[in-house]
Amino acid sequence: MNATSSSPSGGPYAGPVVEEEVQLTLVELCHVCHVPEQQLRDWIGEGVLEPTGGAPEEWRFAGASLKRTRVAKRLARDFELSAPGVALALDLLDEIEGLRARLRRLSGGGGR
Repeated sequence: MNATSSSPSGGPYAGPVVEEEVQLTLVELCHVCHVPEQQLRDWIGEGVLEPTGGAPEEWRFAGASLKRTRVAKRLARDFELSAPGVALALDLLDEIEGLRARLRRLSGGGGR
């Protein structure tokens, strides 16, 4: 795994930036994020994570899944969310980020 330094913003979702070509197995993702395999499987079932490969032993997760898994873990722990709740919260966070990006483009690249 090849990671660079943490996010300079230091925000609540700050963490290592992982190159996109990194591929993690289910076991590796569980180990790195300290998440039980069943919890990851539940999140996969809810669409929180989208592995490539047909069967669990063939699943591979892109580097971006590392950050998403860590955010999912934090949401589940801090807000006591079930797998569907985590999926909904992440969908809403994705929507907010998309809207912010659109605002930045419309305003000429300014801040928040």
